[in-house]
Amino acid sequence: MPDVKGVVVAHCRLAEALVEAAEEITGISGALQALSNQSIGPADLKLHVAEAIGDGPAVVFVDLASGSCGFAANLAIRDCSSVAVVTGVSLPMLIDFLFHRDMELPELAGRLVDKGRLSMTGVSADPCADGA
Repeated sequence: MPDVKGVVVAHCRLAEALVEAAEEITGISGALQALSNQSIGPADLKLHVAEAIGDGPAVVFVDLASGSCGFAANLAIRDCSSVAVVTGVSLPMLIDFLFHRDMELPELAGRLVDKGRLSMTGVSADPCADGA
């Protein structure tokens, strides 16, 4: 089975920045393709996503599930059986993808969603910490 392709679809230059950072951190290039909705309509974005996916297998990473990028990704994969869409793309997801793109698609997609969830933390300031 060939390595899974990665396609990052996001608003403005976010996809490009995420791909560049993931490649810089991992030293792995050429496995992710960045696509933007900037200055193109939904129909053209859908075509770009479909072209990037090719014959698959592929994971399409999207910034917002209900935005134009998410809609275009979901329309582009309607007739594809070997493509997963993962929303809420993050740098930890992309780094994990680059190191595990040889996995079977269903397991990989689940792993990436888990990685995204596990990489989120929250820190709140303790109002009593200032000695008051």
